[in-house]
Amino acid sequence: MLDKRYLRENLETVKTRLELRGEGLKIDSFKDLDEKRRSLLQESEALRERRNTVSEEIGRLKKAGKDAASLMEDMRGVSERIKALDVELAASEAELSELLLLIPNLPNEAVPHGRDESDNRVLRSWHAPREFTFNPLEHTDIGTALGIIDLERAGIISGARFAVLKGAGARLERALINFMLDLHTDEQGYTEVLPPFMTKGTALLGTGQLPKFADDLFKMEGLDLYLIPTAEVPLTNLHGGDIIDEENLPLYYTAYTPCFRKEAGSYGRDVKGLIRQHQFNKVELVKFTR
Repeated sequence: MLDKRYLRENLETVKTRLELRGEGLKIDSFKDLDEKRRSLLQESEALRERRNTVSEEIGRLKKAGKDAASLMEDMRGVSERIKALDVELAASEAELSELLLLIPNLPNEAVPHGRDESDNRVLRSWHAPREFTFNPLEHTDIGTALGIIDLERAGIISGARFAVLKGAGARLERALINFMLDLHTDEQGYTEVLPPFMTKGTALLGTGQLPKFADDLFKMEGLDLYLIPTAEVPLTNLHGGDIIDEENLPLYYTAYTPCFRKEAGSYGRDVKGLIRQHQFNKVELVKFTR
């Protein structure tokens, strides 16, 4: 989340840079909400200060045996206004916090500008794409013919966007998971973690999946628990709320987990076969470093 003060003091610069990501309008909303919140806060603080001052005056009048009824009546109105302001302020702060969670990080100034993927620059490449002397088949056609991928059975069991791997297909998946975990732990110094496959909303908030990608998450009905979209969520939250001494950095973690995503925005795009599944396996790497 970007700091409110930084946004306030660098509003036009931030807006210009976010417009490169198509997010400039959120900054206009921030300005309006921030000004409203600050106005409410200033009025509330001024009334509280007035109430404190007048309360002292009422105490002196009563001690001197003088009538303080009019001041007391005035303060009842002030107290009611403060209560109303507290409600407005809480709503305003909640709205502002939700907006801040939706404002993305600023793009690095070294990143080239572009409208879409057609403007991407190739900086370097290795080898040349393989040229086939025959028409290559889709992975699903090959896997189905070999009897190692079964999308039809998966559809009967769970519906679209699931796959059943059988025989060599299942063994290959398991072997790849073990290979990657062994590589990262034995050769690259990572600590293997087997985390929960469900997390609380606060964990997803901390890694940025909420609120922006709420439509892509599978939530447990009646519970503050979500199926993880990536092991990044539980791995990052291993140190949620911690302050880590720099001398203890870096910390390297790796985990195998199944991942669950609705893929809500991908209908009609690359949905064939094992791409954009609701469930898939992944070995994740997370580093805590400077």
